[in-house]
Amino acid sequence: MKKPRIEFTIIKEDVGYGATAKWKDHFMATQGDTWDELQKMMVEVVNLTFKDKGHSYTIDEIHLKYDLESFFEFYKVINAKALSERIGMNQSLLAQYIKGTKKPSAEQAKRILKGVHQIGKELTEIKLVV
Repeated sequence: MKKPRIEFTIIKEDVGYGATAKWKDHFMATQGDTWDELQKMMVEVVNLTFKDKGHSYTIDEIHLKYDLESFFEFYKVINAKALSERIGMNQSLLAQYIKGTKKPSAEQAKRILKGVHQIGKELTEIKLVV
């Protein structure tokens, strides 16, 4: 049997982090006080889930996804005001999405993600003069 693709949803809690995933009838959930601890716990819970199937996972084989609020908590370096200007979105609307007081439509979430990806692509292409 091919190793199943496992995708955890990551949530920044008031204290620490939480992660949940589902594969067929298996529900996996864990938490950690730090990001490093959460990663270790995700690997542990996945490996326990698939022990009887002979699969062993590393953190690099586990896929992660974030809700908007958690994403911006993880990546505080991303300036929401500058991002809203870049993607042509009202700043207060983006702030409401980030705070979780409003939920973006699939189209709006795609628009935000596209802007974040564009910034990431630009950053990977930067060369510094030393």
